[in-house]
Amino acid sequence: MYRTHTCGELHIENIADEVILSGWVQRVRRLGGMTFIDLRDRYGITQLVLDEKAPDDLKTTVDGLGREYVIQVKGVVLERQSKNPNMDTGDIEIEIRSLKILSPSLVPPFTIQTDTDGGDELRMKYRYLDLRREIVRENLVLRSKMAIAVRNYLDSQNFIETETPVLIKSTPEGARDFVVPSRMNQGEFYALPQSPQQLKQLLMVAGFDRYYQIVKCFRDEDLRADRQPEFTQIDCEMSFVEQADVLDTFEGLTKHLFKVIKGIELNEEFPRLPYSEAMEKYGSDKPDIRFEMLFNDITSLVKNRDFNVFNTAEYVVAICAKGCAEYSRKQLDALTEFVKKPQIGAKGLVYLKFNDDGSLKSSVDKFYDEADLKNWANACKAKPGDLLLILSGEKEKTQVQMSELRLEMAKQLGLRDKNVFKPLWVVDFPLLEWDEETGRYHAMHHPFTSPKPEDIELLETDPGKVKANAYDLVINGVEIGGGSVRIFDSKLQAKMFKLLGFTSEQAEAQFGFLMNAFKYGAPPHAGIAFGFDRLVSLFAGLDSIRDVIAFPKNNSGRDVMMDAPSPISDEQLRELALKVKLQEDNDKEA
Repeated sequence: MYRTHTCGELHIENIADEVILSGWVQRVRRLGGMTFIDLRDRYGITQLVLDEKAPDDLKTTVDGLGREYVIQVKGVVLERQSKNPNMDTGDIEIEIRSLKILSPSLVPPFTIQTDTDGGDELRMKYRYLDLRREIVRENLVLRSKMAIAVRNYLDSQNFIETETPVLIKSTPEGARDFVVPSRMNQGEFYALPQSPQQLKQLLMVAGFDRYYQIVKCFRDEDLRADRQPEFTQIDCEMSFVEQADVLDTFEGLTKHLFKVIKGIELNEEFPRLPYSEAMEKYGSDKPDIRFEMLFNDITSLVKNRDFNVFNTAEYVVAICAKGCAEYSRKQLDALTEFVKKPQIGAKGLVYLKFNDDGSLKSSVDKFYDEADLKNWANACKAKPGDLLLILSGEKEKTQVQMSELRLEMAKQLGLRDKNVFKPLWVVDFPLLEWDEETGRYHAMHHPFTSPKPEDIELLETDPGKVKANAYDLVINGVEIGGGSVRIFDSKLQAKMFKLLGFTSEQAEAQFGFLMNAFKYGAPPHAGIAFGFDRLVSLFAGLDSIRDVIAFPKNNSGRDVMMDAPSPISDEQLRELALKVKLQEDNDKEA
């Protein structure tokens, strides 16, 4: 028996018990003739004590201990003289009677504690050590609890958990696929699924009615805080439902998770905001509604003056930052530099201070009189003490730029409280978006998204105006999930493929199995997928999904612990009938 108890379960009622504990040495402290050891396992920390009167051989063993040694201790539970209220086991300690080193340890490359001295890359290289830290381990415990809660809720709603293949057919649209060469079918490749989209639709054709799985998905795309090359979805599909049925069901799932995991009751119905309104008010299809600072279109109020920047702009937009008229020139210059960053791309920033005494001061007041500035303030419902921040340019780009500035101001003003949760549904997305580079329409979500029934006729005459029967769940400015009502009619699906630039032969080659399935009685169906990693990181109050994944990749898509990706042997390449040709070789030939 390696242990009778864990390092987190002994308390005052265990006084005088003889116990066996096993775990890792957190630290060793020598005070006079006494030695104290903090022993750690997944469940907590218990203090061990070695009396100066202990046998010499036991003292020698204890003197040889280092951080992260794995040990087994037999001893007696004592009441601590100096109790530690910050530890669950702080009322007791274990008097060591015998100690066995189970596994020695090298000195770890960083401290295994909350305030570690290890940087991101170092901790990722030794992720198995990083996972010993309580703050990291608790993220994975939270993930486990959330997965159980998801399964319990969906089971109560008659969903069937069904696994789908990981090796599938490569199909266009969306991000780039990760591909896997086939040894048995040389020259041919599998793809790793970006999502089980077509497979779950086939399950609806098969009559499963309600499907789900917590599933790995793969996308070869540029990485950022909320993206990993492999990620996890709560993937769901339902038959004989309309949009409202899906929203109600998964609003229920969201409320269930908040109640069970965080003890938060979300009693009100989630707002449902059309995409066009989200862009006009927030400049984003994933708006953070924990705070106001709504967009104000003041284009008509700033034209026909001597300020050419506004005169030539398609769109001029302002936000009102309450109580910020006291911002200094240095702070305003910093905001200007913020919006001019390459990733945002604005050319400059105009401000208007509505001072406490009622006076108006603007960076462009030599071009506009006080009446003009007053009109701007009134349009934005500004009051004395407020600050207007104004951007201009091409409408879509400027909306995105102002959205970033709005979020930055909210951050500076402490309005993005991680303990406040404001969910909403964004609905009525455009079905298609025009791509200038390829000269054709692309599906904004995917090719199987159904248009709104009332817009189907526009597919022939004005495709750009067709709205999708699609929806996203957004919480605190993070897209948590998205889905749509699906096309289940073969003729409408064929029309969609044609609109997206597929010939009938290409559509048959890529999606023939799905279109053929629709010919055998396909029910109306719809679905949604939640980003499970994003949902867990939101609940954990984190900014990156990497912190809720056991073994994540870095920003270059590398696993620095396993050193992957890595070359494979010539023998493996021969078996696969592959030859590696690097980009630099192509450049030389060109």
